[in-house]
Amino acid sequence: MFLLLCLVGLLAQGDAQDHAALWRGNDRSGRCQYTFTVASPAEASCPQTASPELEGFKARLSLLEALVSRLTGGTTQPGGRSQSELQETLARTVGERNLLQGEKERLERELGGLQHRMEDTLREMERLRNRPCPPQSPVVPPRAGGSGPVSHLMARPNRQGDSSSLRDSAWQRGHAGFQELKAEVTEVPAPEEYTGCGVLVSVAEPVTHRKADSIVGKYGVWMQDPEAVAPYGPNMAWRIDTIGSDVRQMFGYEDMEQLSKGFPTKVLLLPEPLESTGATLYRGSLYYQRRRSRTLIRFDLASESVAARRDLPHAGFHGQFPYSWGGYTDIDLAVDEQGLWAIYSTSKVKGAIVLSQLDPHSLEVKKSWETNIRKNSVANAFIICGRLYTVGSYTAPNTTVNYMYDTETNQGKTLAIPFRNKYRYNSMIDYNPTQKKLFAWDNFHIVSYDLRLGRPMAA
Repeated sequence: MFLLLCLVGLLAQGDAQDHAALWRGNDRSGRCQYTFTVASPAEASCPQTASPELEGFKARLSLLEALVSRLTGGTTQPGGRSQSELQETLARTVGERNLLQGEKERLERELGGLQHRMEDTLREMERLRNRPCPPQSPVVPPRAGGSGPVSHLMARPNRQGDSSSLRDSAWQRGHAGFQELKAEVTEVPAPEEYTGCGVLVSVAEPVTHRKADSIVGKYGVWMQDPEAVAPYGPNMAWRIDTIGSDVRQMFGYEDMEQLSKGFPTKVLLLPEPLESTGATLYRGSLYYQRRRSRTLIRFDLASESVAARRDLPHAGFHGQFPYSWGGYTDIDLAVDEQGLWAIYSTSKVKGAIVLSQLDPHSLEVKKSWETNIRKNSVANAFIICGRLYTVGSYTAPNTTVNYMYDTETNQGKTLAIPFRNKYRYNSMIDYNPTQKKLFAWDNFHIVSYDLRLGRPMAA
């Protein structure tokens, strides 16, 4: 009776708060069981003690939620780095790993080629070793009586123990077997240096100007403006380190001495990232390829802003048609006496080099030429007087400028002009038409080459 009165009282209280409920049902043994629930005024009025397993689970869940929140929210741990920095570092590491993997594959291919050439050389040596010697010419005996010129000289006694009397008497007698030899020396003037727009004759040994300080300087591009405009003069030298996923910094040096010392006087921040080592400088503007695209950008140095941009039609990019050393060198911009050029390839020509002359203001293609040399079969290329030249190897210490294509005659031909890779990893070669030199970046080293140009042959 007392229990019933308690239940009625609780029901009344539950009705007043509109949160009470009464359930009736059978328990597991089949007996009737009443269950009454009423909301407490405060959650703390019904304390429950959780089991140790539940408390441990809650602790682990809280820790997991904190980690997830930190990763997804980009928050920084004390003494650590943010998620965005970790992702950027990972992307940069993956990019460098891909570069190293590509270099390894190229080195393996070159090693295979060297082994094949060595085997061919050994076979040729074996063939020459087994080849019979040519027959010897028969010795002609002296004529009877010793009247021949040799027998006459041998028969003359040498009374004074030297050859002077023998020689003098023979010449004085004017024997028919002797003929006077006259040596005529003709002075040949040294060839004058050709200062016009000529063909490449020779490349001198490289001159080293500076070595990079860190790994980011293994590849790069350096240049001087052949037609400099204010506010920078012709002596200003510029350098861009091209390793990394976000290449934007361009360092300026007052002259070559300051470049060799490593003291920049100007640092420019490019508005969009640069890709590879194909940038060039011309008439106060930096011309470069935007990262992961076929877009060309003209960056005005004076205003430090983009002056023009344009896609290079159908050009491969980001590893489709690079030079043999890789490095995403699909689009290589160059300058010569005739203006601004682009060296690249397309799917239409199946990887052969395409040469286009560009308008330096709008970047529009003015005219194009298709060659028959594969871009990935050469290490690098440059242009002199409208003629494209390619270099055979980027690692061999002694290689050659092995090909030339003339845009005036639309003809190409093979060459064998010696070229030196002093530091055995040449990733950039450009021509400066004012200084008549090649600028190059060879395995951390900034170098230049003096050139000798010759008068072009008449057609």
